Amino acid sequence: MKTILYLTDLYYQAKGRVYYQEDLFIVSKLKEHFNILIGNPQQVNAYLNCADIIIFRNTGPVAAYETYFNEFVGLVREKNILTFNSFDGKADQQGKHYLPELTARGLPVIKTIDKLEHLDLLENPEKYIVKTLNGADSIGMEILSEQELRKADLTDRLIQPFIDFEYELSFYYLNNDFQYALYAPDKAKRWELTRYDFTEEDIAFADQFIKWNGLTRGITRVDACRCKDGSLQLVELEDLNPYLSLDVLSPESQEQFINNWIDVLKSV
Repeated sequence: MKTILYLTDLYYQAKGRVYYQEDLFIVSKLKEHFNILIGNPQQVNAYLNCADIIIFRNTGPVAAYETYFNEFVGLVREKNILTFNSFDGKADQQGKHYLPELTARGLPVIKTIDKLEHLDLLENPEKYIVKTLNGADSIGMEILSEQELRKADLTDRLIQPFIDFEYELSFYYLNNDFQYALYAPDKAKRWELTRYDFTEEDIAFADQFIKWNGLTRGITRVDACRCKDGSLQLVELEDLNPYLSLDVLSPESQEQFINNWIDVLKSV
């Protein structure tokens, strides 16, 4: 039986989500198939050889322990340690540098720039959203007018138009295979989610970002918004430790997802 070191911060307070409940639920299912050790991500480096697989889950924003996290990733690569997710993603694992890159490629993403001289690319919205490059959970996010924007310190920050969308939705992938989709009918309540009846076009939208990212193994969440014209635009590609909102799923869907995950973990 394989041993898993499951990394989580059981005391992290997330907006609208209860991280520890999701992790305890997952662990309760995995323990029937694996030996489970639970650890804090800020204490893991001394225990990298204690398990066959390290699962990096609801650990909170790594910006709070960035130096330690970078050391962890370095050791994982140096020692060729098996992790889930793998640390070869090009999206949120590396910060939000990918958003201007995808914008430049012309992919359907909320247009994002990292320099004021490119402001004309955002087509003169009434308001702008400014995000930190290594932000998470809306930490450091501001909504500014153009006048305020031009006076702001934009070091290590990204600029996007503040768009009036219909709702936000998320597509969840396991090892690049689509699993389920959820959405927030009330855009003012991001984490009050329900099942989303997706179309083939919706999945094609999400698939293009999964293929671009090329993550070797792991769980990825494709966050998007439905615009007023009916199109979808990428908000974020979470490829480090996406919250899964498993409590929203039916018991049958929960079991299906967990069983798929167990099969993947047994096969690596």
